[in-house]
Amino acid sequence: MLRDEDRIFQNLYGELDWRLAGARARGDWDGTAALIAKGRDWIVNEVKNSGLRGRGGAGFPTGLKWSFMPKQSERPCYLVVNADESEPGTCKDRDIIRHEPQKLIEGCLLASFAMGAHTCFIYIRGEFVNEARRLQAAIDEAYEAGLLGKNAAGSGWDFDLILHRGAGAYICGEEMALLESLEGRKGQPRLKPPFPAQVGLYGCPTTVNNVETISVVPTILRRGASWFAGIGRPKNEGTKVFCISGHVNRPCNVEEAMGIPLRELIEKHAGGVRGGWDNLLAVIPGGSSVPCIPKPICDEVLMDFDSLREVKSGLGTAAVIVMDKSTDIIKAIARLAKFYKHESCGQCTPCREGTGWMWRVLERMVKGEAEVAEIDMLLDVSYEIEGHTICALGDAAAWPVQGLIRHFRPVIEARIAEYRSRAGRRAA
Repeated sequence: MLRDEDRIFQNLYGELDWRLAGARARGDWDGTAALIAKGRDWIVNEVKNSGLRGRGGAGFPTGLKWSFMPKQSERPCYLVVNADESEPGTCKDRDIIRHEPQKLIEGCLLASFAMGAHTCFIYIRGEFVNEARRLQAAIDEAYEAGLLGKNAAGSGWDFDLILHRGAGAYICGEEMALLESLEGRKGQPRLKPPFPAQVGLYGCPTTVNNVETISVVPTILRRGASWFAGIGRPKNEGTKVFCISGHVNRPCNVEEAMGIPLRELIEKHAGGVRGGWDNLLAVIPGGSSVPCIPKPICDEVLMDFDSLREVKSGLGTAAVIVMDKSTDIIKAIARLAKFYKHESCGQCTPCREGTGWMWRVLERMVKGEAEVAEIDMLLDVSYEIEGHTICALGDAAAWPVQGLIRHFRPVIEARIAEYRSRAGRRAA
């Protein structure tokens, strides 16, 4: 359990002043110039030693990612912050932007300096109208206070922060599609390599990081890498904002230690499963793109990258979607399949054709109109999509289907048998 004094986001629920004065009272922008004076290498090494892994879904070590940026570059370097929070069930970044915008802004300055970037873009989801207004107001306050612009925060580093509103597409949450969109083109992923650290925004060295990842950096640098690394489990260090939704008594966002048991997370912070823990059917533990896990696994599993990977799921964005026994699990996964069909950019054939095919088969399985042999066929197609596309949207579409078949094949078979039985009675 995370102690209150170890919480990074002290205003996650918006009970305190979000403006610059309130943020400074909570410790933001305290000694920022002194942190920058310690140098680029010191900042990168502190983030490496903290064990911070990307909070946007992939979980790649943040300090290592920063170290890929060139030490010297004739071209400009850029930091791009991904605020295109489109993963179903995920609502952490928008609360950080609403209530703790200065943490994000200060983090942008420190991270950009560490990578030699004088300009940072925040790419925010177009539907986040109020959040974009608030973030722009916070950026304006920071400029007026001398924390951004020439000699930012008195550090000697010139730094500009630009807020860019996207047009609203799930695919733009993928870093290369985001860069394409930021450059004014259709949001379609680019082939890698080259990677953004070599050829990114405008053909220049670029790093793309999630809102939460950047927002925790100032606190890590102030309190020290060892403090952050002392929370959670080895290789799964630090705190994490979990989004708990679905069939719970109190849906919420909560900052907790990595590695907290899933059952404790739900019962302590979300008031437990509706109808009690025994009424639990399944949980999607990391946003809609990771496989669901049934109650027997939920009883024991820990909420971190490695523990969830061991049970063939993933932490993803830590969006915990709880489903009780009233859920039609086949229909729920079919609904997700429809979402991914709709959001596919259409560039890769396995994703463009496969997502629609999986959705149509699942819709027939919801009614029981499929054949039992189609269950294995559906699984086979999901594996033909997974890993065969430019970006991970193909994986995101395939994994929920794989989780359904892995854990709920008997439910599908029973639905098919029930339909055949009804059809037989009608024929008689």
